[in-house]
Amino acid sequence: MDDRFNTIAGWVLFAGIVALGSSIVAGEMFHSERPEKMGYPIEGVVQEGEGGGAEAEQPIEFYLAKADPAKGQQVFNKCAACHNAEKGGANQLGPNLWDIIDEPIAQGKAGFAFSDPLKKIGGTWNWDNLSKWLDSPKTFAPGTKMTFAGLSNPQDRADVIAFLNAHSDAPRPLPAAPTATAAGEGPGNGPQKAEKEPVLTEQQTGANPKNVGGEGAPKVAGPASTATKKP
Repeated sequence: MDDRFNTIAGWVLFAGIVALGSSIVAGEMFHSERPEKMGYPIEGVVQEGEGGGAEAEQPIEFYLAKADPAKGQQVFNKCAACHNAEKGGANQLGPNLWDIIDEPIAQGKAGFAFSDPLKKIGGTWNWDNLSKWLDSPKTFAPGTKMTFAGLSNPQDRADVIAFLNAHSDAPRPLPAAPTATAAGEGPGNGPQKAEKEPVLTEQQTGANPKNVGGEGAPKVAGPASTATKKP
């Protein structure tokens, strides 16, 4: 009986050893390191915080200072289905754009039917509002008939404006880039250096310096006065 029990126990122990050894061997064969970044990358998707963030857009004059009318013509080709910028050119789905700078907004152009939202803008076309219009017509004049989504790249807008500006009997000089000023510079900005508090002596404060006190009181130099005992 004891021999039979010992035999069974031996086989159980042997099976356990084999199972443990197999587990160790399998773990070594199929071991994989934990990835530094969990998940799977998706092409075209940038995680928040990567790339240093989008650079803040500068005023349009910054881009106009280096604008290229030739590049603007290439971008303007997107608009050629609805507009032309030739002198005396006919209106198409959109108005002719010859001599657009300083022209009254949504007026003239041989009777072109401008939308009411654009008519209400008023004023004349200039570098700034033309850039805003090209950026997003629907934001500039909500309800406009203009279906073009806009040009999000400010340099593309500047190039197109330079191209349109050149299509005039008297092209305007392109503006110079604005001078960059560091925020917080100048008088009165930033932490101010405190002036030195006046230091008075006991003789200046009188016999009892305790009379000089309060948050704005000057400091008193010298040893504290001692009370004189009465005889």
